[in-house]
Amino acid sequence: MTEPSDTTADLLIMNASIIDGTGSPRFDGAVAIKGEKISAVLNSQQTDFPQSLNTQIANSKSVFDAKGLVLSPGFIDAHTHDDRLLLSDPLMMPKLSQGVTSVIAGNCGISLAPMTSAFTSGVIAPLNLLDESGEWFQFKDFQSYIQALRARPAALNCALLVGHTTLRVLAMKDLNLEASELEIELMREHVTEALQAGAIGVSTGLYYEPAVAASAKEVMEICRPLSHYGGVYCTHMRDEADGILQSLDESFLIGREINVPVIISHLKIVGVNNYGKSPQALAHIEAHQSRQEICFDCYPYPASSTILSHDRAVTASRVIVTWSKPLPEMAGMDLSHIAQKLQLSEQDSIKRLVPAGAIYFRMDEGDVQNILSHPQVMIGSDGLPHDQFPHPRLWGSFTKVLGHYSRGLGLFPLESAVRKMTSTTAKNFRLKGRGEIREGYYADLTLFDPEKVDSSSSYENPISRSIGIHGVWVNGVLAYQDGQATGQCAGQVLSH
Repeated sequence: MTEPSDTTADLLIMNASIIDGTGSPRFDGAVAIKGEKISAVLNSQQTDFPQSLNTQIANSKSVFDAKGLVLSPGFIDAHTHDDRLLLSDPLMMPKLSQGVTSVIAGNCGISLAPMTSAFTSGVIAPLNLLDESGEWFQFKDFQSYIQALRARPAALNCALLVGHTTLRVLAMKDLNLEASELEIELMREHVTEALQAGAIGVSTGLYYEPAVAASAKEVMEICRPLSHYGGVYCTHMRDEADGILQSLDESFLIGREINVPVIISHLKIVGVNNYGKSPQALAHIEAHQSRQEICFDCYPYPASSTILSHDRAVTASRVIVTWSKPLPEMAGMDLSHIAQKLQLSEQDSIKRLVPAGAIYFRMDEGDVQNILSHPQVMIGSDGLPHDQFPHPRLWGSFTKVLGHYSRGLGLFPLESAVRKMTSTTAKNFRLKGRGEIREGYYADLTLFDPEKVDSSSSYENPISRSIGIHGVWVNGVLAYQDGQATGQCAGQVLSH
């Protein structure tokens, strides 16, 4: 038996409508995969296409007919809290089922590592969004966490941020104060270790109580190793409501002072008084982009989701409880209904429910669409995979952009939608060889029906697989096909 030649492909996907991730018009053609990379991309408009296709068919071990379907780069989720899910449920169905092949974890200042001390009085919020029990906070340094991920790979790739809030909880005696010089030095050492281990940057959650007391100077000093290691600075800003422009300025200042790219997490405009102000926020970002590298992500919903608190609830038009430790049976119910059931005020009901999580309706759909339409936006789900009754964005963000916003509303062409989910994100997070269908790039690919693809998750039924995703390949390995995971886990930890 003749040994296969070096030109033999493991798989040829033919008759596909190819959207390559760059924003260029789609074209009919074929993509060959050898090992974990794309070995050839054929365009039907090329004069030698028939001959090249026949050669590829003859030299391919397997051929997949994708007639009527779109083949795109696998989607990259720019904003996740999948740090624990990568280990506890490596098939990663919430993401894989909507065509995601890579996730950015460790956002909002919350990362699973490093953590060297046990939580004696319960996990401090918002770290409890990753693990309420505390048992998964077992990695004393970032290297140990990455080693665990590599020892038991997930079904998709991950790139990791180290969280400033996690570092504060680890290093500080009093979270209500600004860090001392010694505490800053300790946190900076952990940042250096994380970057050397393979983290791609640092995230902050200055919006959350454990980090509210941190000054811009504290953040700068902790994040100084980023410039040396080529890392990025991601931030859940201090204020996304009345003070959004000031919070943007603080974020830009931190990036300029340490000379690193700034990534604004889940850009949004919060509060009825601020509805319609997205043009000002976007213009403010654009005005500073000539002086420094700035980008942002957005999720395609007018409701946010985080820990339950009275301060957040009073500014929302509707609140849905996503989990509650004392009253788990209340998950999925509106706070107003819970208050009636308990015969308490909403404020007192919250006291009975916490620790808990919630979905807050505090944004205007027009602002969401305006931000989603921006040519430089990335798509991030910001899903919370361990919520009992999660926000539908966990299972549906990417397919909702493709179906509802692109095909349904015509907010942008399908090519633009794909670019927001692929090459734009790969470029901003410096994920080399990802985000495009190009020869020599990694074979992270998603195959979908452009006429049917959409989210099926909703606020009433949030855990539901997307419609129209036919196949997902991660590093050349088929991970998902026609509604089912294959069980193959070929994901990699992507370093800076």
